[in-house]
Amino acid sequence: MIGAVAGDIIGSIYERNNIKTKSFDLFSPKCSFTDDSVLTIALADSILTGTDYTDNMKRFFKMYRHRGYGASFYNWAGSENPAPYNSYGNGAAMRISPAGFAYDDLDEVLKKAKEFAEITHNHPEGIKGAQAVAAAVFMARTGNEKKEIKDYIEKKFGYDLGRHIDEIRPNYHFDISCQGTVPEAICAFLDSTDFEDAVRNAVSLGGDSDTLACITGGIAQAYYRDVPEPITAKVYEILDDRLGEITRQFMERYCKSV
Repeated sequence: MIGAVAGDIIGSIYERNNIKTKSFDLFSPKCSFTDDSVLTIALADSILTGTDYTDNMKRFFKMYRHRGYGASFYNWAGSENPAPYNSYGNGAAMRISPAGFAYDDLDEVLKKAKEFAEITHNHPEGIKGAQAVAAAVFMARTGNEKKEIKDYIEKKFGYDLGRHIDEIRPNYHFDISCQGTVPEAICAFLDSTDFEDAVRNAVSLGGDSDTLACITGGIAQAYYRDVPEPITAKVYEILDDRLGEITRQFMERYCKSV
């Protein structure tokens, strides 16, 4: 799941300043973690501790208020009695990678992804996007080849994963929907040669760069069995102590064999 956090941080400076190239400095002095990382780590903490995820999202939001949350989530997190807001936005998919690492049965992964998504994103597309990402992470970490992952996601969720990243890039634009983010993020993984290449693919699409790279990074970590040490070290340098410690604990418990 540190791969998802790495993707978010690397893509953070390009969300409103899109680039259409894979040639860029992996980390800029302006790189930072966004709401993608905060809510991913909040989910990791809930899995580690058994804390209710609704409570944890609200708690982490209060600790990290200014990290780029969408308006609907901002209102939800500030409500005394938060209710799902029928969103099909990519927020459900961006935070879900821990579910793909923590559970050892695909049906359980799909069930948990739905539960974690529909707390806020109870629209069918929001749930589908989260389930597709969690399933891709699970299949990648359990030894499935890219073609097997592609075929399953296409059949189960109806996404078109047959487009090469070079075909997507020229006309792709900013899109915060699950249906306009998740397939492209998975394609960025499918067309990659290693973890770094996967993240570079995602960022090079333009659009919602941090979320694309967050989704791609989680799957790529699971598939390539590692995040390069220089990238990992930089992530821990950018995270604060609280977020870094939760990430370390989750990695130690659930990602050592990846």
